[in-house]
Order: sequence, then C-alpha cells, then structure tokens
Amino acid sequence: MGMRRGGRPAWQPTALAPTITGLNARHQRWKPNVTVAAVASRSRGVVAEYLLVEETTANGLRINNPAGHLEAGESLVDAVVREVQEETGSAFVPERVVGVYLARIAEDDITYLRFAFAGTVGAADPARRLDDGIVRTLWLTLDELRACRERHRSVLVLRSVEDAAAGCAVSLECLVTDASVRRHEREGERR
Repeated sequence: MGMRRGGRPAWQPTALAPTITGLNARHQRWKPNVTVAAVASRSRGVVAEYLLVEETTANGLRINNPAGHLEAGESLVDAVVREVQEETGSAFVPERVVGVYLARIAEDDITYLRFAFAGTVGAADPARRLDDGIVRTLWLTLDELRACRERHRSVLVLRSVEDAAAGCAVSLECLVTDASVRRHEREGERR
C-alpha cells in the first residue's frame, strides 16, 4: 500500500478530500449526478430564439436551459419532458439528443453527466405554477445568450444551445431504458 508524506496511507482522505462516512474510502464508487436539459427554439424573423429559464441559485439569479435530475423509475426522455413541464409550464417533445456532457462545477465540487435534447415546445399553461426557484422563462437569441455568459448556471448552457444550433443529432432510439428501471413502480414500491 502506498504512503503519503506524514505516514498516512494513500487511500486515507486529506482535509481537501471528502470523507466517506461508514465505508472504506478505497471501496466507495464515484458517481456523477445525472441530469437532463432541453433546447427548444422558435423563429423571430430570420433569427432563432432559445427557451431558457431564469432561476434563483446560491450565486444569485442565473440563466439555464430547462433542466433537472433524472429520478428513479424514469427514462431520460421522460425526465426531460417532466423537467420542461415543471420549469416552464410547457409540453416538450424531444426530437433528438444534442449531446452528452460531463462537467464539474468547481465551487460545489459536483460532477454532472448531462443529456441534452432538442425538440419542440408548446405554449405555456398560464395556470401551471413553475418549479420553486424558477423566476421566469425567457427566449434569447444565440448572440444574446453569448453576451450574458457570466449569468449562465454552467458552461453547459451555451454549449448545448450551440450544439443544437449546429445541428448535432443522435437518434432518440439510441437511448434504451430497460424494463427493470420501472419494475419497482409496477410492483407498487416507491424508491
């Protein structure tokens, strides 16, 4: 077994590394947070506008794609449809995968595995209450989005919109959700 300076085993966490409670640190498996994001556009004359949300965060108001975490028992497509509904009040129909991104948010020391989808969005239901923290929805052109980078929730906001605008596309058929993912719901269990 390797040793660090000070005689501490190499696997033992330092003050900078998180401690894993109740488990041997050598056997803990690292897992990113799985998220989904939507990129929807509409035409304003000859220019495309993209649907975004303005949300309250620990770092103030930030601009993000309609996005959120994959929940137990749902497919990636189900998750993005749900998140768009919750954050914008609109129905979203995913048409293609724009990209799969792995990024670390340094200030939170959290790594995200994000699946971004391009698709169409219907009109917002004015009676639907938006998710907690969502201040409003807005439509911005690519140039307007680039001009406010300092307000983006992460680097993935602009990247996914640029990739969608460039026509990046992977078929939704490449995403497979095995029946075992939903089995616990069919059996009446909640996890």
